[in-house]
Amino acid sequence: MKKRVTGIGGIFFKCQDPVTLRNWYRDHLGLVTNEYGSLFEFRESENPEKKAYLQWSTFSRESQYMDPSRKDFMINYRVENLEQLVPLLKEEGVTILDEIETYDYGKFVHIMDPEGNKIELWEPVDQVFTDEYGDESTK
Repeated sequence: MKKRVTGIGGIFFKCQDPVTLRNWYRDHLGLVTNEYGSLFEFRESENPEKKAYLQWSTFSRESQYMDPSRKDFMINYRVENLEQLVPLLKEEGVTILDEIETYDYGKFVHIMDPEGNKIELWEPVDQVFTDEYGDESTK
């Protein structure tokens, strides 16, 4: 089995006005934003020539994306080999909330920790972001 979590893949939180808050972070802290939030580029320590990404996003208070958690935030963790990890987590008694979904930018599944925090696990395909955004993402 490869490593489980390899890093943070995203930080998501609820707020009163997602667009205004996103613009505040753009105007005052210099985040490069789009309709999804801000994409941070970094290099993998074990493979420094490879670009990797972290997504920062604001959500409305009414968003159900973090349900069934009652928390106003969710952390996305980058993982390796989600197809092997999910059955292992099930064996360990971890609550798996949904089935693995696959997109061009990676595979996702959601789990719950013992304190009711919803966690998003992401096996990324970083090249999609490199191809789409090139040097436009935050460095």
